[in-house]
Amino acid sequence: MDFCPKCGSILVPEKKGSTVYMVCRKCKYKTKKASKTLKISDKPVKKGVVVLESNETNLPVTDKMCPKCENMKAYWWLQQTRSVDEPPTQFFKCTKCNYIWREYK
Repeated sequence: MDFCPKCGSILVPEKKGSTVYMVCRKCKYKTKKASKTLKISDKPVKKGVVVLESNETNLPVTDKMCPKCENMKAYWWLQQTRSVDEPPTQFFKCTKCNYIWREYK
């Protein structure tokens, strides 16, 4: 990663014809050539895709009684539902009946 000698911002590659320059987006500083070998392409790089089973839940489990079926195991997660200065809301999902409820901290 290269930085602009004028303003300190990150230099990004820019292709003009067959030449690749490193350009500062902030102050428009431009180097004559890229300092490292770069390959610029308009085509996205294909990467592997992870497929999860639709029934699989990747959440932690805790001992919490479900208010609907009284099962003693539930998945849980935290989510910021109110403003940032408020504590997050804790959600639970029953491992047996999939009922979802919340608790405010």
